[in-house]
Amino acid sequence: MGDIRSRVTVVLGATALVAPLTLALGAGTAQAASCTTQTGPYQKQVEKFLGRPVDGVQSAGDCKAIQAFQTKHGIKPNIGYAGPVTWGVMDLMLKQRAVGNTPNKDGKCPVNKGRIACVNLTLQLSWIQDGKKLVHGPVPVRTGRDGYETRTGLKKIYWRNIDHVSTIYNVPMPYSQFFDGGQAFHSAGVSMWNPPGSHGCVNMTGTAAKKYWSLLKKGDDVYVYGRKPGT
Repeated sequence: MGDIRSRVTVVLGATALVAPLTLALGAGTAQAASCTTQTGPYQKQVEKFLGRPVDGVQSAGDCKAIQAFQTKHGIKPNIGYAGPVTWGVMDLMLKQRAVGNTPNKDGKCPVNKGRIACVNLTLQLSWIQDGKKLVHGPVPVRTGRDGYETRTGLKKIYWRNIDHVSTIYNVPMPYSQFFDGGQAFHSAGVSMWNPPGSHGCVNMTGTAAKKYWSLLKKGDDVYVYGRKPGT
């Protein structure tokens, strides 16, 4: 009996690890079995974001479009409901787009350090600048969730490991560049808008992480500021 329970636990554990990644990648098998007919509190905003007819009333077409967005970005439950989590992700995307090519317009990331990687937690954006010159970005990132916040302040990259594997969570962390204890830039196989966030690292797409790896080196400065929504 104990052996059967152990095998069941292993199977369930493996399923729990695979399911979120599948949802984030938008696989058809992860699509919710049902689609809600309920109008959400952010119905009009969500309809406008998705290019749907803006009438503030849930329709079958609205639900399918919302559900597809939720599935792509790992938002649960993915039943097509225009709730606060879904709108929060969309609102963040709009704010990120509005930044354009001037991510340091407010001057909060130091311009007297030479080459530096900046992380704006509030907007979930990162970029590399050299003085006032934008070198790369901005790119969307996924930082620490509530209770695992990415720590703010001026730091330096002290260790790099292109094939790092987390000793705590036993997950791959490709292109890791550590700047504060166990917190690092690295690529992650989930959507950058996948809630609630990382365990403290600055997650990036594979493309962005590779670019950061090529542009940064040990000893380069990193400046983290702001506050991630929901923390």
